Amino acid sequence: MIAINHLHHVSLAVTDLDRAKSFYSHILCLNEIERPAFDFPGAWYQVGSQQLHLIVYPEASTLRGTDELTSREGHFAFRVKSYEETLKWLKSTGIEIHENYYSKSGFAQLFVSDPDGNLIELNIER
Repeated sequence: MIAINHLHHVSLAVTDLDRAKSFYSHILCLNEIERPAFDFPGAWYQVGSQQLHLIVYPEASTLRGTDELTSREGHFAFRVKSYEETLKWLKSTGIEIHENYYSKSGFAQLFVSDPDGNLIELNIER
């Protein structure tokens, strides 16, 4: 049997580190943390007690090749403090947003994609 304590991190492939860091730092307002000196480029972010790791790997088969916003493809979700404030902020950045306030999941959801098409859900319980 495996006894899992919690999710430690999510890793995402990106193609352009500067572009990805701009999105995660300036659009999603995440705090970048120190990363070990790997022999490949990337960035790490602290998200509560978990982490998000970006890895520059343009050949990754996990890259979607589209920035279409949908809730049905693989994604990860951040719980936000305020749906309204998050929506207002995202609109002010000009980023494309898929709103799903009345999701059957019971969460009010916003979907965005990073510059490489990785899907991110921002949600709050209704």
